[in-house]
This record gives sequence, structure tokens and C-alpha cells, in this order.
Amino acid sequence: MTHCSTRSQVLGLLGWLALVMATGGLGALASVDAASFYGQLNLPAWAPPAGVFGPVWTVLYLLMGVAAWLVWREADAPARKPALAVFGVQLAVNALWSWLFFAWHLGAWALADVLLLLALIGVTIALFARVRRLAAWLLAPYLAWVAFASVLNWTLWQANPGLL
Repeated sequence: MTHCSTRSQVLGLLGWLALVMATGGLGALASVDAASFYGQLNLPAWAPPAGVFGPVWTVLYLLMGVAAWLVWREADAPARKPALAVFGVQLAVNALWSWLFFAWHLGAWALADVLLLLALIGVTIALFARVRRLAAWLLAPYLAWVAFASVLNWTLWQANPGLL
């Protein structure tokens, strides 16, 4: 681990949290009518209520920010830069999904995006594990949620051909 000052470490943590929350905010811009649109869809019995998504994503983004910060702190780790680069790519793919699904109602494209996101999260976890195992574990709930979201995306796309 790099021997930075406490101030530098705190600023680093705040920076990573700001980055992932900004990603969430970008997705939220596409989701302003998400609850209404979600309510119009033919939902499976196992689909969560619309009010679950915001709190879940908030927790996931917090975990993602802490995980990235833990990796960022390991300045001497050779896998640090590629791990954070893939992390950044998966953040962009994450933000795009809300636009594809909620703003543009493109179910097939949203499915392709979420499957790519799932793969990128897997790669990110593998790379984070090379740098800091705890950082990889912090992304496990994210991987699980996106796996669930992938199945939900496919199910909704199939059940709502007129809307997605």
C-alpha cells in the first residue's frame, strides 16, 4: 500500500465514491419515469417492487466505491491499473443500461448490455482479487444483483414485446 497521508486517503475514498455515485446519477437521469414504466410492464411474480431498486443500487454503489478505493490505494500492485481501467469500463456499461431499458425501451439492447456488464464485473472481480482480495469480495453482491437483473431483463423483454 502506498504511504499517503490520511487526508489523501480520505480524498481518494471520496473521489471513488463520487465517481460511482455520479454513474448512478447518470443512470437515474434515464430512470426519472422508471417506476411508472416498470408498473406498465407485465411482471413475473418474483419481480421486486419498483421501490427496491434505489436502495439496492445505493448500497451496491457504495460497495463499488470502497472496492475501487481499496485497489487504488495499492500503488505498487502491477494489476492495479488494468483493474481500475476495467472498473471504469464496467461503470460506463452500467450507466448505459438505464438509458437502453428505461429511457429508450430497447429490451434486446438492454439485455446485451447487462450481459456484457455481467462479464465485465466478473473480469473486474478477478483483477481486483489480484490486488486486494477484500475489494473483490465487496463486488460479490453487485455480481449477484446484476445476474438477477439479467434474468429479469430477459423475462421482461420476452413478456412485453409491445413495450420493450
